Amino acid sequence: MKYVEVNLICNPDSEIITDVLAAQLSDIGFESFVKSNTGLLAYVPEPTFSTEKIDTLLQNFFLDAEIGYSFKTIEDRNWNEEWEKHYFQPIVFENKCIIHSSFHQPGGDYNYRILIDPKMAFGTGHHQTTGLILKEILSMDLQNKSVLDMGCGTAVLAILASMCGADPIIAIDIDEWAYQNALENVHLNRINNISVLCGDSGLLGNDMFDVIFANINRNILLQDIPAYTKVLNPGGKLVMSGFYREDIPVIHEKCVQYGLTYRDFSEMENWVAVVCEK
Repeated sequence: MKYVEVNLICNPDSEIITDVLAAQLSDIGFESFVKSNTGLLAYVPEPTFSTEKIDTLLQNFFLDAEIGYSFKTIEDRNWNEEWEKHYFQPIVFENKCIIHSSFHQPGGDYNYRILIDPKMAFGTGHHQTTGLILKEILSMDLQNKSVLDMGCGTAVLAILASMCGADPIIAIDIDEWAYQNALENVHLNRINNISVLCGDSGLLGNDMFDVIFANINRNILLQDIPAYTKVLNPGGKLVMSGFYREDIPVIHEKCVQYGLTYRDFSEMENWVAVVCEK
């Protein structure tokens, strides 16, 4: 069977937009996804391909984004094997942590080994925003700290936090695909102190946290900072990513409005992670 490769150009090209886009494309028959420099490459069996369905999906896309696309027909291939071989290569952070799939068995001596078998190419550590927060985690003392991972995706942040001594941990994602994938990856890594939930900040109740990781996007973060502040313990840290350096002032302003103190930020290719403290 032949496949159609659809090249989707996203503006802005944020992780939340490509995550949601991939999830919605999977509902209309797309089987594999690869992050590109400008958005997303999506693959669908030729008999299932329909420009009408794609056009309808994009017309009703609920996030604020401009998305265009082109497509071409390509030969059949084993997509899971293809993606794992060529796209999800093992990635190392600070010479301390390696993230890899079950398809690869890399050698080396690392403090932390995280096994991730993602259904799509997101939240693996390859995207700048995920990588920024992974590096923040490696620099923090999380021993016996309660942690919330908002927009958890594959749950890689929650998994590393657990390996670094955090306990207990709650991981939340609004997307059903991410929720299921997070459950699978927590099980793969034999982690027993992460509770994975499907939903948004409305799920936050009486639990309080010492550290909150929120890798989403600017608009959702601005909307949810009040909710995060409410469940953050005094002296606790809020680490946010999913936005650009030019977005820092508006994030900073919102944090100060709700009693948070801006500490610092890290940057990777104009993507940033901001650390605030209560």
